[in-house]
Amino acid sequence: MQRRSRGINVGLLMLLSQVVHVGINNIPPVTLATLALNIWFFLNPLKPLYYSCISVEKCYQQKDWQRLLLSPLHHADDWHLYFNMVSMLWKGIKLERRLGTRWFAYLITTFSLLTGVVYLVLQFTLAELMNQPDFRRNCAVGFSGVLFALKVLSNHYFPGGFVNVLGFLVPNRLACWAELVAIHFCTPGTSFAGHLAGILVGLMYTQGPLKKIMETCAGIFSSTVGYPGQQYYFNSAGPSGYQNHYPDGRPRAYEDTHRNYDVYTAGLSEEEQLERALRASLRDRGNTRNGPTPYGFRLTPEEEMRRQRLHRFDGQ
Repeated sequence: MQRRSRGINVGLLMLLSQVVHVGINNIPPVTLATLALNIWFFLNPLKPLYYSCISVEKCYQQKDWQRLLLSPLHHADDWHLYFNMVSMLWKGIKLERRLGTRWFAYLITTFSLLTGVVYLVLQFTLAELMNQPDFRRNCAVGFSGVLFALKVLSNHYFPGGFVNVLGFLVPNRLACWAELVAIHFCTPGTSFAGHLAGILVGLMYTQGPLKKIMETCAGIFSSTVGYPGQQYYFNSAGPSGYQNHYPDGRPRAYEDTHRNYDVYTAGLSEEEQLERALRASLRDRGNTRNGPTPYGFRLTPEEEMRRQRLHRFDGQ
């Protein structure tokens, strides 16, 4: 774990630029709140990193359990914050729209705590099996574990296609494992056990009993995890620099389902609302009709044709 450097926070400025570029109105509330909370604690940390990171020695042996709450919300430096929060931005937009705001908030809270617990179990197990006490003292901080858990969920609810990890096409279902190895070898100082803990928590939710346990504990919450919903295809280059690829050049087709819309949508689907907001953003920035789409968005050929038709309609 490195100490936070002082000076101009270029990573933070780039993150804020990304948020503005996407448009705050296009970011679901829990995703936006998560971004804001992490940025706030980066600028106003409750404690120094040494007193907010988690390790077996600090949490278990010294009973400093508050670190489970502090560690996901603190980052080593502005680039650590940037990569984690840009990843959170795209994963959150997809998953929060799919699962619903209340359930997604419940999910983020649970994953934030559980990834820390699983990390401690992994480090304790490694220390015992390998007779290496240093594993007990390894201290981790950051939101990466939660993001790896969300990566598993994203691959589960949006299956198919391939991702490019360091120049290799990897099936989407294996992307989290490939990224785990790639980040470990390409980015020294990252926590392999912390990222692995996130993957295991994600698998506990998609393949294990965690989802049922959460539904039982939630009680009054109603999960929409089985609801097909609208599909959104965002991609971003994280620490491993990958982009989404599809064998036939476009995302998989999903069955359309009947949906109910609030009055403010004026009868537009979520996809149409997002497209209209995107067009408005392009006009605000003085882009031409044939200009490139904003960073972070990739329209399929069919969507590009719809966008062009809508632009011609607006010009009439």
